[in-house]
Amino acid sequence: MTPELITSIAALRARLLPIRRSGQTIGLVPTMGALHLGHRRLIEGARRDNDAVVVTIFVNPTQFDRKDDLERYPRTLTDDMAVCGEQHVDFVFAPDSAEMYPSEQLTWVDVPALTEHLCGPSRPGHFRGVATVVMKLFQIAQADRAYFGEKDAQQLAVIRRMVRDLNMSIEIVAIPTVRESDGLALSSRNQRLTAAERNIAVTLSQALFTAGKAVQNGERSAGTIRTSVLPIFHTHPEVRLEYFSIVDVETLTPVETIATPVLIAGAMYVGTTRLIDNVLAAPPSG
Repeated sequence: MTPELITSIAALRARLLPIRRSGQTIGLVPTMGALHLGHRRLIEGARRDNDAVVVTIFVNPTQFDRKDDLERYPRTLTDDMAVCGEQHVDFVFAPDSAEMYPSEQLTWVDVPALTEHLCGPSRPGHFRGVATVVMKLFQIAQADRAYFGEKDAQQLAVIRRMVRDLNMSIEIVAIPTVRESDGLALSSRNQRLTAAERNIAVTLSQALFTAGKAVQNGERSAGTIRTSVLPIFHTHPEVRLEYFSIVDVETLTPVETIATPVLIAGAMYVGTTRLIDNVLAAPPSG
């Protein structure tokens, strides 16, 4: 199956309108391309749950805080179309920046309370850009469901809150993180890693799993857990740790004493490549 490639907002709306009017459901999978197995899982969920599936491929400039990061982000539309064909996607929406931002953007969607911690401080404006472009895609496609990966936990929380606060009818479906056999979370950014860097990149998931096990074993001090895992990063001078945090699942604010399920999240650089990952962990009951 070859998906229909659409590059204009008007054309996508025209193709989706009769589907919606006929009572069929539409599943939306927003991506920035460079599709990997994690994206395939999102598409599989959308294909399973809906009559029609739209995958969007758009490297959104407003969510990049560094110009060099935007320029280096992989763009592999031909390969991505092949993946979408294998996954029986109906439409691939791949607009350019002029189509999505035809004039200066004066209206923004911001969820500041959920972006004060984790990735927020080091990436000013990032989540505002994410929320705004996702809102645009929701408005354009008018889908019934949208699919996002749990690897980007903060992004997922922001989008869920946006949908809730703005009374949107779209259902947000979270898909579990897909990992390599050694635990490394799949990411389009992994393509940038050299072979040596790839071997070091697993450090982040190893630290997260270690911290998660400590929570499950009954350690209640977030500070103690964090201190115990930091040496894992110190064994690799190529690693620059940005943060390693234990936060409340709902508010994403740091916790000191762990009494309920928490999100353990980290971000680090290996060379020039920034990687993020997270795990959920719950203390033993009773």
